[in-house]
Amino acid sequence: MTTTHPTDRTSPFPGAARAASYIEDDIDTAAVAAPSGPAAPAPEPESDPVDLTLSEPVEVEVEGPEVDLGTLAVTNESRFAQTGLRGALGRVGIKLAPSAAEVTAIAEAEQIRRNEDTVRQASWGRAVSILVANPKGGVGKTPVSLLLGGTLAAIRGGSVAVVEVSDDPGALTFRSEGAPSRGLGDLVRDADEIRSAGQLAGYTALQSSFAAVIGSTGPRPRLDGDHVTAVARVIDEYFAIRVMDSGNQPSSTAFQAAVEAADVLVVPILNAGDAALEAVAMLDGLRAAGDHAAGLANNAIVIRLHDGRPENPQVVARIDRILATNQLDHVHIVPYDAHIAERGQITLSKLAPATRHAIAAAASDVVTTLQNLAH
Repeated sequence: MTTTHPTDRTSPFPGAARAASYIEDDIDTAAVAAPSGPAAPAPEPESDPVDLTLSEPVEVEVEGPEVDLGTLAVTNESRFAQTGLRGALGRVGIKLAPSAAEVTAIAEAEQIRRNEDTVRQASWGRAVSILVANPKGGVGKTPVSLLLGGTLAAIRGGSVAVVEVSDDPGALTFRSEGAPSRGLGDLVRDADEIRSAGQLAGYTALQSSFAAVIGSTGPRPRLDGDHVTAVARVIDEYFAIRVMDSGNQPSSTAFQAAVEAADVLVVPILNAGDAALEAVAMLDGLRAAGDHAAGLANNAIVIRLHDGRPENPQVVARIDRILATNQLDHVHIVPYDAHIAERGQITLSKLAPATRHAIAAAASDVVTTLQNLAH
């Protein structure tokens, strides 16, 4: 394919043109000020100044039939170094190839852009749901629910609800931002009366990420399967994505209803033997149940968290083998983050960049799986 565009003398690096003009000004000034004898007569101005601007378009060959037109504007710049000493030289007109470190950084930035585009542009014909589950307590189900839901909402501009589906009150409200006056217990009671998005908003805590959290605000009756189904139904009327933070009882009716109401399963684990083994036992149980539950297990996405505690390399290697043996191919590693480890309210903007990027990669994988599975 051939693309045409007008070409002029403008450098792709404005700083280089400015620096060149400063250098030329200095040279001209020095030449005038230098005491080099009698002043030479000024040259006669040319009657017909030469126009160096090219008026005809120049053809540029673009390889391949498939071109991402959105990246063409930065293609020329990315060929030359932008940072470090190489970048500084480029700004005065000495263009050098990027260093190995800059090439790596460019590739990582491009992957981050692609992950965010995947999340932003995904669409479905109905509301979709993500279940975050592991029977082992303390492995990060609630933080992952908030991080994943918050990332999806931040990239997509909202329409994501994070809801507690554990039998007994969990820590979702405590770990989220805000102090709502009403929550899950009230919504269970009033689910049949909700008639608008504004009415449902009264039971949520809106996060700075634009996710809406529905957790327990105090004592409430034990959640059962009917409660989960009713809450899921009303949430799906007004939100495009529902993220469910589950409890530790896979045999409960609440968990079973959450499984039936889920499209994708996300399994958080730590690099600890019990966390991995209990997760595998849950997946085995889902596979044994067959049909929809087995599909969730077979397409499960694992998020491996680091909580700062010492990790035995032999245990880590064993977990690697456990995941491989159970054909868990979608695994995302989230590095240690002090903000998560504080065990307080989680705010996306307070996470380290590496954490945000790892969660965005997991969110992209979740969205891709949803697109493949949700009908």
